[in-house]
Amino acid sequence: MVETVRAAVGVEAGARTSRWVRVCALDDLEIERGRAALLRDTQIALFVLRGHDGAPGRVHAVSNLDPYSGAHVISRGIVGSRDDVPTVASPMYKQVFDLRTGVCLDTQGAEPRSLRVWPVAIDGHHVLVRWEDHR
Repeated sequence: MVETVRAAVGVEAGARTSRWVRVCALDDLEIERGRAALLRDTQIALFVLRGHDGAPGRVHAVSNLDPYSGAHVISRGIVGSRDDVPTVASPMYKQVFDLRTGVCLDTQGAEPRSLRVWPVAIDGHHVLVRWEDHR
């Protein structure tokens, strides 16, 4: 399911602004299962990790576009970890990405590529993504 969020940003042509955009409720996310969202014309993948007490922990937002296959499938990836690094493995060719930085940790023999990442904040029960709007 892709949720659409159209943020109203009142800026002049050529300007760039950055703001927090409400994407969904925290309850809309399942622990260690990806969820895709659409911000303007960009698909992002949201992942909420398991906290130390089993409750929802940190939320990560990365590009839903797999840079190796060109398909919007990262939200369907397998969440895991390498040491203390939270990761997602692409369901296409199995490259493994750091959810914090977007860096590919296992390129499966291909050239290194990365996922774009966005800062995430939780405001009450709402998930917010720091969005830069280019006009």
